[in-house]
Amino acid sequence: MRPTDRLLGPLLLSRTSIDRAAALRHDERWLEQAWAEEKTRVLVVHEGRTLIHRYGDGAALVLLPPAEAPPGPRYLLGVDEDGVAYFAVRAPLPPGEVTGLRRAAALLDDRDAGLFVYAVALEEWHATHEYCPRCGTRTDVTAAGHVRVCPKDGSQHFPRVDPAVIMLVHDDEDRALLARGPSWPEGRMSVLAGFVEPGESLEHAVIREVKEEAGITVTDPRYLGSQPWPFPRSLMLGFFARAVTTELHPDPAEIAEARWVTREELAAALDAGELALPPQVSIARRLIETWYGGPLPGAGTWR
Repeated sequence: MRPTDRLLGPLLLSRTSIDRAAALRHDERWLEQAWAEEKTRVLVVHEGRTLIHRYGDGAALVLLPPAEAPPGPRYLLGVDEDGVAYFAVRAPLPPGEVTGLRRAAALLDDRDAGLFVYAVALEEWHATHEYCPRCGTRTDVTAAGHVRVCPKDGSQHFPRVDPAVIMLVHDDEDRALLARGPSWPEGRMSVLAGFVEPGESLEHAVIREVKEEAGITVTDPRYLGSQPWPFPRSLMLGFFARAVTTELHPDPAEIAEARWVTREELAAALDAGELALPPQVSIARRLIETWYGGPLPGAGTWR
């Protein structure tokens, strides 16, 4: 059986319904007017977390009017189809139910998931890129939070995104390869992944990472989809790849355990509580369930 050419289920961190309105980021007059509008909404974010309120089986972000937002650096997130502008403010959170992106994403709708991912990514970049990499001068924030400019040498610096490949490897017997990192507890398994190196294509990165981590050769990398993973700033690019060798030689610095599993073996191990898979919010889970052919029964999940 050939794995499907399309991922099963949504990539929960890839959803959005907001126009990012890039053309407005340099329009200071518009930004001031938008901030003064009562209908504008503000997401307060602090160290990757924000406030939510729950309803039934779902949740929504707590979005404040500008007059109620705490002081702090603010970033334009975009404008919706009704002309409502959305900003993020980096500041300590007001009282309420605080949560992180991993826990909240599955509960949020497309708009709120997209806003939260965007805000967390911008917040993290600003927190770790305050100084010019050329001369060490503290940079100024411009373009509504999307550019930092060095006042000394004039250099511009933009939010960084690190591409990483993540791949489900399958063999000619249609088994899938699962692995466990050295710092993970027994039973926690996922697929292989790694960062793209300078001057390297995505396809070559897939082949190289699998060889380095598991000691096997793969071919035919097939792209399935991508998802931002702002922990802190990755873009995960999902692939399937077919193994042409199957004898595993895992690198102990990267992999504590690796094994081939059939669908039946995986389902049985999950039902018995012997394995735990990545959470629904991850592209790794989508790759595994796409290969499996549907949601996994009784699947344990990382905590």
